[in-house]
Amino acid sequence: MSVLDDISKAGMAEFQEKLRLQHETTMHKELEKLLTTAKGAEQEISKKDFEGFKNLFHRFLQVKGPSVKWDKIHKPPEDLIHPYDKIKAQALPDSVAASLNKLVVVKLNGGLGTSMGCKGPKSVISVRNENTFLDLTVHQIEHLNKTFNVDVPLVLMNSFNTDEDTKKILQKYTHHRVHIHTFNQSRYPRINKESLLPVAKDLGMHGDHADAWYPPGHGDIYASFYNSGLLDQLIAAGKEYIFVSNIDNLGATVDLFILNHLMTQPKDKRCEFIMEVTDKTRADVKGGTLIQYDDKLRLLEIAQVPKAHVDEFKSVTKFKIFNTNNLWISLAAIKRLHEQNTMDMEIIVNPKTLDGGLNVIQLETAVGAAIKAFDNALGVNVPRSRFLPVKTSSDLLLVMSNLYSLDAGSLTMSKKREFPSTPHVKLGSSFTKVHDFLMRFESIPDMLELDHLTVSGDVTFGKNVSLKVVSDSRDAGGSSWLESVFPAGGRLGGP
Repeated sequence: MSVLDDISKAGMAEFQEKLRLQHETTMHKELEKLLTTAKGAEQEISKKDFEGFKNLFHRFLQVKGPSVKWDKIHKPPEDLIHPYDKIKAQALPDSVAASLNKLVVVKLNGGLGTSMGCKGPKSVISVRNENTFLDLTVHQIEHLNKTFNVDVPLVLMNSFNTDEDTKKILQKYTHHRVHIHTFNQSRYPRINKESLLPVAKDLGMHGDHADAWYPPGHGDIYASFYNSGLLDQLIAAGKEYIFVSNIDNLGATVDLFILNHLMTQPKDKRCEFIMEVTDKTRADVKGGTLIQYDDKLRLLEIAQVPKAHVDEFKSVTKFKIFNTNNLWISLAAIKRLHEQNTMDMEIIVNPKTLDGGLNVIQLETAVGAAIKAFDNALGVNVPRSRFLPVKTSSDLLLVMSNLYSLDAGSLTMSKKREFPSTPHVKLGSSFTKVHDFLMRFESIPDMLELDHLTVSGDVTFGKNVSLKVVSDSRDAGGSSWLESVFPAGGRLGGP
């Protein structure tokens, strides 16, 4: 490389640094302007939110190239990924109630039900016997509290999209034996992709202004939990760990064996973070996986993978496990890391197009990405049954069916099913919205012997349907059996 090349490179680096500083300075000025439009307590809340946003924006401007070097990625050592079977083989001690009294259940409740055609928080969609996600969660924790005579509180991390509706609904649980707390995740401004400035002109949330803001992913739990004051309140009450999961994962229940494993680690190796992982199937190829990187456990997401290695990342043979987002985390460690500002999570840049056609970006983080900051972090390889998310009407059909039994708010695979794997169900666009889905199922079919079901036609399911036949080899086009026999407008089953 010549001297001229060096000078040119140095000049470009200096130019880019000045540009970054200009973007950052201008962003700060715009945020100050937004704060002047706040009313009352809203200003103090927004000020805290903006501090987190400034930090994220600063790191976003600093990012140069991929966040991981592929040749530094290693398979996690076996002693850092503990098999659930070995954990369950250990008998529960008499002190399990004492451990439960140190636990808090946190559910990520920031999402809306729009992808399933529902208004309001996703957690209020009915999923089983008229019970919503929230109903089932409350039943589970109340059952724990009554059975062991303990006080495991429930904490909901809401977003500005779900907070008001959720608080109204919580009134119906007043007489249940569960103490329920809520806090709001931050509200960050969407960024104009071209100018790198906020889209918002004031802090209002009504009308067109609503599109100017977003909740910044579940990685925001650490800062917003701390800022709410609830973290310190729970520590003062003697709580030590939180069990965090998505509210739409019906497999994410408090597991006494994992809790005991967490509480009984040697004092000099006290575990601050457990991530539940499970074996990857071909349906999970895009899920984040645990790796060893710079002598630390680290979550690797597909967005971080260089394009040349995406197929390798999706391989079931090399990366055999994926993150369920069921996490057990030390409250004291969250407090320490937040105060030290060492919770370094990779930034997820999420591009969006608003209704008017404006291209914006959202800067987000994932809660599991913080694993590398915690001491003595572990993975626990759990059964697939602990990962039962309901993201689509296809998932809803599974959990509403006789494949599962409901007991004290928890779903378990029916003992009448001869093999433990979950059927692969893919319902077409006619079933996307929950209302349409329910209109097309007069009763939920018997699915105990089902292996695979694909429906793309506008089929209606009558009463007393038993799904056993799954595909028709005579159909060279690969269409499903139901598609072949029942074209659009077809009907299956009794009257």
